[in-house]
Amino acid sequence: MEFYANTDQRKIYHNPDSFFPYCGWPSVCHDGEGVLYAVCSGIRAAHICPFGKTLLFKSWDNGQTWSIPMVINDTWLDDRDVGILWLGGSTLLVSWFTHPTGVYLNKYGNAIRNGWKGSGGVLDQYPSIPEEHSRGGSFIRVSHDGGMTWGETVQVPVSAPHGPILRRDGSLLYLGKEMYAQDGLDKDCVAAYESRDQGKTWERLCILDKQDDVPWVWYDEPHAIELDDGRILGSIRWEGAADAPHPVIHQTYSADGGRTWSEIVPTDIAGTRYTPPHLLRHSSGALILTFGRREVPYGERAVVSYDNGETWTDEYILNDSGKTIDLGYAATTELNDGSLLTVYYQAYGEDDFPSFLCTRWNLKNE
Repeated sequence: MEFYANTDQRKIYHNPDSFFPYCGWPSVCHDGEGVLYAVCSGIRAAHICPFGKTLLFKSWDNGQTWSIPMVINDTWLDDRDVGILWLGGSTLLVSWFTHPTGVYLNKYGNAIRNGWKGSGGVLDQYPSIPEEHSRGGSFIRVSHDGGMTWGETVQVPVSAPHGPILRRDGSLLYLGKEMYAQDGLDKDCVAAYESRDQGKTWERLCILDKQDDVPWVWYDEPHAIELDDGRILGSIRWEGAADAPHPVIHQTYSADGGRTWSEIVPTDIAGTRYTPPHLLRHSSGALILTFGRREVPYGERAVVSYDNGETWTDEYILNDSGKTIDLGYAATTELNDGSLLTVYYQAYGEDDFPSFLCTRWNLKNE
């Protein structure tokens, strides 16, 4: 089977005539019945701003056209890094996270105020946000009617841009970073959690091991996939030192359902600073890993493995028209005909802000 990408690139959401044109950090899933669900953080003023909302888009024609945005979450804070997962039937799970108010006021306050004139007025109201809504964290909601309505918000212990995965036994596995000041959590570590009730409750399986001389902050934004042999492959964004020329994606395996993991080791997939991996198991058995390329030439890339992630092909270009490093968080789903659709955020045309885009491509038999 030979990998190739076509140039079928489309807009999911592009809104240049607005004070809030910015979109970021998307995910996508397919329900097996022909409906695509794509999510992102949108109706934003900038990369860091207090306005982000969780948006859902649906497509009934394999991504040729998309619905108008449906707002799932519009909280007091900036709803970021949106994942979506099909759980079967009409049931969907969406995940996202927010920084606490202190992060926006103290760390990003000046950048927000200088970035867009309307943001400062919102920040001035942050001290009055009720305490139960100001702490930030990672969250999920579940829909049982194809995204038309959503259940209660559940805070979860870990966060990763593309959220948890569904295992063949129906349970959820969430490989992520432990988040913000929940009791008993080790902030910044990468941990595995399991849910057997569609996300209502979560059990910590383990904290992954790392090298003693490597800080946890270098490991970030993981994603996982269950392999045909029952093992789980975890793929992790790794930053390294500030002067590291080519940060590479790292990976690890679990052979016992996520309770223990092998040593976290580097792959040869380089140039991935500040953009996470996404894993997909294709119906052919191939593994597909997509990510943003934040080195020149900027854009979206994919690699493929035919041996459960032991080796990866050379990278292939899905979109090389990126203008800046503000892009990526690519995620991929398989369509009914075996073709693939990858979503990502990236500037469109001559825009100076990113929109929500997608590319359709194939794994082709020769």
